[in-house]
Amino acid sequence: MGKNNQGLVIGNTEIKPGERKVVELSKAGIYSQTPIRIPVHVIRGKKDGPRLFVLAGIHGDEINGIEIIRRLLRSSRFKKMRGTLIAVPIVNIYGFIFLSRYLPDRRDLNRSFPGSEKGSLAARLANLLMTEVVSKCTHGIDLHTGAIHRSNLPHVRANLDRETTEKMAKAFNLPLILDTKSIDGSLRQACDDSNISMLLYEGGEALRFDEVSIRAGVKGIRNVMHYLGMLPTPARKKSSSIIPRIGRSSKWVRAPNSGIFYPLKKLGDQTNKGESTGVIVNPFGNEESPIVSSTTGIIIGRNNLPMVNEGDALFHIVSFKDVDSISANIEVLEDMGPFITGPLFDIQNNK
Repeated sequence: MGKNNQGLVIGNTEIKPGERKVVELSKAGIYSQTPIRIPVHVIRGKKDGPRLFVLAGIHGDEINGIEIIRRLLRSSRFKKMRGTLIAVPIVNIYGFIFLSRYLPDRRDLNRSFPGSEKGSLAARLANLLMTEVVSKCTHGIDLHTGAIHRSNLPHVRANLDRETTEKMAKAFNLPLILDTKSIDGSLRQACDDSNISMLLYEGGEALRFDEVSIRAGVKGIRNVMHYLGMLPTPARKKSSSIIPRIGRSSKWVRAPNSGIFYPLKKLGDQTNKGESTGVIVNPFGNEESPIVSSTTGIIIGRNNLPMVNEGDALFHIVSFKDVDSISANIEVLEDMGPFITGPLFDIQNNK
């Protein structure tokens, strides 16, 4: 699993064991001739071990991951680290500048991997990331949120057909793992093809900080680093370890008609098939239309925008064989603070 004794060069900069550097990868500037540089934080332990990449901002408007990496990098625990941590806080710097999920040509970077040197801007950026970061690692974690106006319950998505990936997903120590195959052109697919074990973490909403998702992400990454042997194993109470439930299918409940959306369920709630999860009302009259769940499961995604059109996705529900068991585990997330409107973070508590 170790690669640390091998040389590591990123962006023509060599990083030796025991060193910590920030390397800037240059990419095409925007039309105003403003140059674009992507900072890459590299921390190498003195001893041999895995190389783990942690990426955020592949979608430029998904900012929770940026804060997760910022807090992760402030940790004082890396003094005894084995192996190498490569962290990229903002991959899609173009989308971040313009508060957009996409690149300037409206392409989705996470459908453009592994990329190419002479393709579109998205393909070139994907190729740069694969060449300079991903291909030099043994494991990876990609940080995401829900889309704009949609919140996701903190959870991990992974292809559990790979044993090493399954163990990483369980080590993240969240109540829920969604077992999903890789999507064509995604970073996960590129990692599968390159035999790199990778997790995708979901939590929160685009263009918003969600304290619960941020804390869960920081802790989850550390848990994975402990599992990989990169950080010393902490003394842990038995109650702190979660037995995650694995969901293998999910469905979206969609708006039966247009109007004003009033949800009756929140993230993490259990819902039963045929149960009312919300209501859509006519803003100019008294008509009300119930939103009926088409399956039994746990809500992991929810629309936050009251104004909806017929067919809009409202609730994302994951099904389990034993829903009650996962419902009990969801409560552990409440210890991290309230969803969406969590308290301001005390940096000292995260070291």
